[in-house]
Amino acid sequence: MFIQKILGYFSNDLAIDLGTANTLVYVKGKGIVCNEPSVVVIRKDDKKTIAVGSEAKKMLGKTPANIMALRPMKDG
Repeated sequence: MFIQKILGYFSNDLAIDLGTANTLVYVKGKGIVCNEPSVVVIRKDDKKTIAVGSEAKKMLGKTPANIMALRPMKDG
C-alpha cells in the first residue's frame, strides 16, 4: 500500500516534447494541451524574457539591437 502511494507520484500522465520547431505538452485523457513554437525573445543586457511561443515567433527577424529572438532547441 505504501509503495503504491509512492509510485503513484511517478505516473505517466504528462509528456513534454521539446522540439526544435514546436514545444508540445500532452496530458493523459486530454491530449495535447499546449502547442507553441520553440522561440524565446530576451533582452541582451539582463537576459530578461520578453516573449515566448507564438508572440516570440512574430518577432523573429524584427527585433532591435538590444533584443534577441532565439530558437533555443535549434540554436543551443
